[in-house]
Amino acid sequence: MNDDSPAGGLARFLTLADAAELLSISTRQAYALVHSGELPAIRVGAAGHWRVERTVMESYIEAMYEETRRYTLWNQSDFANVTAASFP
Repeated sequence: MNDDSPAGGLARFLTLADAAELLSISTRQAYALVHSGELPAIRVGAAGHWRVERTVMESYIEAMYEETRRYTLWNQSDFANVTAASFP
């Protein structure tokens, strides 16, 4: 990952390649998450390079953990075998 910040600290923004590395996905998949709006990012510079704020990335990861936890709990519940109700 890039470490362009002074004194070896952590940079505020991640490139899409860095974000992809953190999530263990391809850069193309990271771009798809940004393009869909699932992973908030900004475009910076004249070339419009995408950047993901580190705190946003951490929030995204936490949200995915929560989504997974809820999905697991739902599947373990008594309602997991109930089919969706259809209304006229």
